[in-house]
Amino acid sequence: MNKINIVCVGKIKEQFYRSAVEEYLKRLSRFAKVEVKEISEGRNPEEEAEHILKSCKGKIIALCIEGVKYTSEELAVYIKRLTDKGEETTFIIGSSCGLSDKVKEKAHLKLSFSDMTFPHQLMRVILCEQIYRAFMINGGGEYHK
Repeated sequence: MNKINIVCVGKIKEQFYRSAVEEYLKRLSRFAKVEVKEISEGRNPEEEAEHILKSCKGKIIALCIEGVKYTSEELAVYIKRLTDKGEETTFIIGSSCGLSDKVKEKAHLKLSFSDMTFPHQLMRVILCEQIYRAFMINGGGEYHK
């Protein structure tokens, strides 16, 4: 089974965000073993970098505004290439302070979902939904229209 890690800085405080993430993780369990690792927020991205990198396995995808923008279909192709090779994949969501350059340099892909800035709790929901959507696209499911 495919292995996907989501490394996040900070915890989700709002129940509605937690519920949304839990729902997508439940849906994803058909396709992959997904593990969410929460890292404590530091005073700055450099302080968080060591803890983030210790939690990363396999191909590292850092979510950052300056990254490449993919459509949902392009992300599905990228994820399919990794899963077809049996690659473990780690997605990283930084804190409100962003990600350290040290983390970005270790990433195999820097991925941007938008030029806009989103709260990191909401980004976790969006990321889980897009990973689920990628598996549904790859499986020919009806979810993506």
